[in-house]
Amino acid sequence: MAQSLESIPNNVDLSSDRRLQRALEQWQPNFLQWWKEVGPDGFQGHQVYLRTAISVEANGWAHFNFVRMPEYRWGIFLEPKSERKIGFGDLMGEPVWDEVPGEHRNALRRIIVTQADTEPASVEQQRQLGKTCPSMYDLRNLFQVNVEEGRHLWAMVYLLHRFFGRDGREEADELLQRRSGSHDKPRILNAFNEPIDDWLSFFMFTMFTDRDGKYQLAALAQSGFDPLARTTRFMLTEEAHHLFVGETGVDRIVQRCGELAAAGKDARKEGAVPFELIQKYINLWFSLSLDLFGGEVSSNAADFFAAGLKGRFREDTLGEHKAMGQIYRMEVPEGGELVEQEVPLRNAMNEVLRDEYVKDCQRALDRWNKTLASAGATGMRLRLPHRRFHRGVGPCAGLYFDPEGRFIPEQEWKAREGEWLPTAEDRAFVKSLMHPVIERGKMASWIAPPPKGINGMPIDFEYVKPPEA
Repeated sequence: MAQSLESIPNNVDLSSDRRLQRALEQWQPNFLQWWKEVGPDGFQGHQVYLRTAISVEANGWAHFNFVRMPEYRWGIFLEPKSERKIGFGDLMGEPVWDEVPGEHRNALRRIIVTQADTEPASVEQQRQLGKTCPSMYDLRNLFQVNVEEGRHLWAMVYLLHRFFGRDGREEADELLQRRSGSHDKPRILNAFNEPIDDWLSFFMFTMFTDRDGKYQLAALAQSGFDPLARTTRFMLTEEAHHLFVGETGVDRIVQRCGELAAAGKDARKEGAVPFELIQKYINLWFSLSLDLFGGEVSSNAADFFAAGLKGRFREDTLGEHKAMGQIYRMEVPEGGELVEQEVPLRNAMNEVLRDEYVKDCQRALDRWNKTLASAGATGMRLRLPHRRFHRGVGPCAGLYFDPEGRFIPEQEWKAREGEWLPTAEDRAFVKSLMHPVIERGKMASWIAPPPKGINGMPIDFEYVKPPEA
């Protein structure tokens, strides 16, 4: 479907529902005000080489052009409707729902609001990063992530307005009132209240935290509520770029670190990120992101699966979709020891999703370690900490484990925490490296250049142009 000429681009025939269109048009200026207040600071007038979705077709969802971010064509795009059946749970084989079933109204609203809240939160977290960009290429990628998070917010707000009446409209308003890191009105999930005031944190966030988003969206893409499934399937298409930014960003930092190590140089003295700090930031952001999946044993997860609201990763490729009578074995802390527990598989759905996430993260770590080896940095190997390490959710929350997952006393944790997680001094050092580099083709000293540019453009392309005089 071609781009709509309406003020809100969409492929949901918005003009046919005047009441809904008016409600969203009333929400639109509030969104734009939010964007100007807490969106990318200092770059609202710049022309940015951005990818814009103008339709869901292959030749429409990735339209590249220069645009000022406040004029970006945010819109509402759902994958085309197809004949689907509920693919899992107790209602497997029944037709998917085009409207919200009354008995699942509260659960679906909660799912949508929680997902929606992460989108504006990350924009707020990344507000100041443009001022310390390592290159024009990276600056453009930051802004691409930001505007797509804004579009993903629109996608969720459409669902709230279209299917949840007054409650949905109020929830949509609240999404623009909460603020990342606020004491009074923080964002719903803890990882989205963490400060991201350096680019190492940004790349770790887009690598680990946005990757959680990939798995949450993939689970919702299986939903029996068809508008949610169609929405998240299209969101996944855009989300892939966010993961690319994070994974390749860290890889370039690793490459620079490895090259210096191979040359016998001290990364700190050379203005780069030392190996031990890369590992600490991995430990932090991986563990924070693990919490986003929820507790290891969850009755809510079981209920969502049973009702057909939220499936597993690539549920449609699995051989069995009922998950009845099956068990999941996990180790849980009990009385100062780890004991194996058998949990009904449905109650372990958060952990099943987390398993896929951990495997995906390990694939990225393997790539970074190959980069270290290729650079000649022998003896250096990055590792994912154990999933029990530094957890704030689930049975390991409030307990102490080392990065190998071994129980340790609180006193030892306090003595060694600075070996495993970034200290105030570590953060200050990383921030000291953050000086803006905006000349075409130039790159900060702490990061290697990318292998290629965006959309076939050269690395030294002018991806971000200053406002015209």
